[in-house]
Amino acid sequence: MGTKQLSDSVDPADVTRADSLAREIFTDIANKWALLIIEAIGERTLRFSELRDEVDGISHKMLTQNLRMLERNGLIERTVHPTVPPRVEYTLTEPGRALRVTIDGMCDWTHRYIGHIEQARDRFEAARP
Repeated sequence: MGTKQLSDSVDPADVTRADSLAREIFTDIANKWALLIIEAIGERTLRFSELRDEVDGISHKMLTQNLRMLERNGLIERTVHPTVPPRVEYTLTEPGRALRVTIDGMCDWTHRYIGHIEQARDRFEAARP
């Protein structure tokens, strides 16, 4: 995905505009893998294999793609240690830690309303022909 060039008159944070940088960022981070990776890293520093173990069901390819995207957007920092084989570690940046607060809120919301959502889904499926 290429970075958009916005005219001077367009607010790059205007989420209502289709051509805003904010929409591009939303597209990048509003996926289950990105949110789960940010939540998994938390306040820690993790290696690739540790992250793969923490995020159940993620493939090597999806983890790699999402880590690159998160690094590109400045949400994680990737540190390569000059060892054989190289040791690569990931930590959240300040913006990543700030986003994690929102993700924690989403997780809390999910725990609070999971029963309600399950009941609504059951009613919805029961009402379908």
